[in-house]
Amino acid sequence: MEIGVANPQPAGGEDAPAKKPSRPRGRPRAFDREQALETAMQLFWSQGYEATSLSELTAAMGIAPPSLYAAFGSKEQLFRESVQRYLQQFRSRHGGVLNAPGQTARGSFERLFALIAEGFGGCQSRSGCMLVAAEVGGLGSAAHLREELAAHRRSIEAGFRARIEQGQREGDVTGAIDAAALAKFLSAVVQGLSIQARDGATPTQLLEILRTALRAWPAS
Repeated sequence: MEIGVANPQPAGGEDAPAKKPSRPRGRPRAFDREQALETAMQLFWSQGYEATSLSELTAAMGIAPPSLYAAFGSKEQLFRESVQRYLQQFRSRHGGVLNAPGQTARGSFERLFALIAEGFGGCQSRSGCMLVAAEVGGLGSAAHLREELAAHRRSIEAGFRARIEQGQREGDVTGAIDAAALAKFLSAVVQGLSIQARDGATPTQLLEILRTALRAWPAS
């Protein structure tokens, strides 16, 4: 309900026409939620959760704090959605590599690691893996997010193990190897690669690290 300001009556007793309230010209710019989420993801990825302030997020996203809360609920929930976006993008680029037809298990890992080395080393922000980088500087009062990030990392490790076990069933990986231990080793190498990338390692240097790790691959 609009409340107007009463106008005084002109001489003669007739009511003067009420002045219509002015309206802003043009239509307000639509809020692009996907673009805002992409911007937030890049900030969390490069700076970590705790080091990324709410004021930085709203300034980069081009919105006011109330709009951020209306769209995402909280900084914590925005971070969760950012992590999910990162994982979706990672899977869209690399998800099918380990299960590409006609590849041995080792060949699949070699291909995946080459892509990871190029991605980590070629990223201008030198951010490495978001599941590792997001914890740089700590998580502050949201320390419980650490377990959520750890669960995502365990999921990737489980994917590594599943591919190694598939190789054992298909006969290109010896059954004598502990698939869980090898998967954990390869997962730890990839996580360490993220720190190397943040420290300035080139794609070539990162790839050599991964090739060195694959020398531990058991003979068939």
